[in-house]
Amino acid sequence: MALETIDLAKFEKYAENLYEAVVIASKRARQINDELKMELSQRLEPVIAKETEDDTIMNQDKLNISLEFEKRPKPTLEAAKELEESKLSFRYRDKI
Repeated sequence: MALETIDLAKFEKYAENLYEAVVIASKRARQINDELKMELSQRLEPVIAKETEDDTIMNQDKLNISLEFEKRPKPTLEAAKELEESKLSFRYRDKI
């Protein structure tokens, strides 16, 4: 997989400063990662629950599912693109 760089200077226009934009993107990346983990565990559950004597078939199914998830874009890159495309909405907590 090729390495893709992100121009942090672009992020400044999406929040009050660069730090806030990075925090917004990182929180979204965590959400995306959690969603991917849940989807992966749901997809692997039937494969793991299935008890067969031929472990190579089961391992091949697990391998195929895992490889499919590895090919997907990384959560940080997805979150950065969502921020860049203005698909993220955020708000500041009221100061107490």
